[in-house]
Amino acid sequence: MTDDVRLSILDLAPVSQQESVADSLHGSVALAQAAERHGFDRVWYAEHHNMPQIASSATSVLIAHVAAHTSTIRLGSGGVMLPNHSPLTIAEQFGTLAALHPGRIDLGLGRAPGTDQRTVQALRRDPRAAEQFPHDVRELQGYLSGASIVDGVQAVPGAGTNVPITILGSSLFGAELAAAYGLPYAFASHFAPDLLLQAVRVYRESFQPSAQLAEPFVIAAFNAIVAPTREEALEMEAVVRRSRVRGFLLRGVAAAESLSDEDLDVLAESPQGRQILAMMRRSVVGTGEDAMAAIEAFAQEASADEVMLAVHGTRTDERVRALDLLAGARAAVSV
Repeated sequence: MTDDVRLSILDLAPVSQQESVADSLHGSVALAQAAERHGFDRVWYAEHHNMPQIASSATSVLIAHVAAHTSTIRLGSGGVMLPNHSPLTIAEQFGTLAALHPGRIDLGLGRAPGTDQRTVQALRRDPRAAEQFPHDVRELQGYLSGASIVDGVQAVPGAGTNVPITILGSSLFGAELAAAYGLPYAFASHFAPDLLLQAVRVYRESFQPSAQLAEPFVIAAFNAIVAPTREEALEMEAVVRRSRVRGFLLRGVAAAESLSDEDLDVLAESPQGRQILAMMRRSVVGTGEDAMAAIEAFAQEASADEVMLAVHGTRTDERVRALDLLAGARAAVSV
């Protein structure tokens, strides 16, 4: 791995069949501590709702907990789904985090709700709120810079913290907005890879410098299933594949938890199953050395300044071990 490409972690606080929500959240601390120990740049947490396999819904709360148990690594959202919140609320939350942990907090923003429409209603949000995303980003920037565009309203805490903002996306809309606003752009290629190369090209060609960022900066997400041997990595991949089929193809189906591995493997070969699994085609399955080679090739293809790894495993210790293996392989390449 060249030193030019930064490496970071995307943590969804996954809840496996072997672990509880509490286990998952404790695991997020352990993963961030491993990332800090091995010199990864940052760990981000994604806001999702009504998904039994993901425990990162209260993103700012999780960031605060992990920040209190780490010292130096940057932590942030990858991302906060801004249509679910008022810009003022997010400015106050991340302003509080920045005051408590100066120089360590990032704010990645997404336009999707991070859930289904029924849950959007439960969140008390208008489904049309996404249409206001560009304006809401500007409003949020104003609160964080201390130059509010809303007369008589300041974010306390938040004003003057200048928490760095990144635009997340999986389409050309996010690329164009990030370029127009002069912000970093993070592409969700770990689950929506189709427009990656086109979006990055549009972003780089259209980028306008801003007070936050002088030159374009691209983060691209990549899946990694890493084990000491390729055979074990393939066994882990089978478990991850079944979990994804159960979680996405059978979401809300009461009998989903009772299905056998054989049943899930059959479903994975269905047209719908293949479509879901194709969403993860930007992935590597193998040893630390295999992973580092694939990450470098991916970074070059995607023209990415930073690769954000979604590290998969059936338990926290497998994901922590994956970071150990990646760090060892990276150190060997750097020698």
